[in-house]
Amino acid sequence: MKPDGCVRIYVTGVGGQGSLTASRLLGEAALQAGLYVTVSEVHGMSQRGGIVESCVLIGGAKSPLIGRGDADLLLAFEPAEALRSLPYCSAKTLAVVNSRAVVPFSVALGQAQYPALDDILSRLRLVVKRLAAFDATALAEQAGSAKAINAVLLGAAATTGALPMPDDLLRQVVTSDAPRRFAASNEKAFALGFAAVKRAG
Repeated sequence: MKPDGCVRIYVTGVGGQGSLTASRLLGEAALQAGLYVTVSEVHGMSQRGGIVESCVLIGGAKSPLIGRGDADLLLAFEPAEALRSLPYCSAKTLAVVNSRAVVPFSVALGQAQYPALDDILSRLRLVVKRLAAFDATALAEQAGSAKAINAVLLGAAATTGALPMPDDLLRQVVTSDAPRRFAASNEKAFALGFAAVKRAG
């Protein structure tokens, strides 16, 4: 956290993974906790399955965007997008990363090569303070909804100590935001993400 008291969260993924929803839920939880919050979309192509990035600033931010090296928390829904976000990270950044790749069209067509996961994680570890990387997609499926990746990653983020709102409040927001038929799976997904990082220490 910077001296201005602001917590800066950089959220990134690809269209359809729920990263923008995760940003909105973080914002709602912060508001319910009585905190000043700004949520801004940096660049979004969610309808095309492209890169989606957003910034959540909780506290006394003077800008809606996150500067290079300023992220306190990186929440990455896809490993290559985590790597692409490294310029916003530094030795103070806590990174929570879904290790399940979403292969771009260019790779599927043989026009580009997807970096090896071990290489991605090694490069992240060289920069960030702490890295929690796990298959959030598998945990979402285990919870009963493949669309619950955002709930898994928010549960994981709650264990980092970077978020200024209570864990239970964030869990309640994540659960209550979902349609009733998905509420139970979202709550389970949040708990699975929380436990995954808690076990890793």
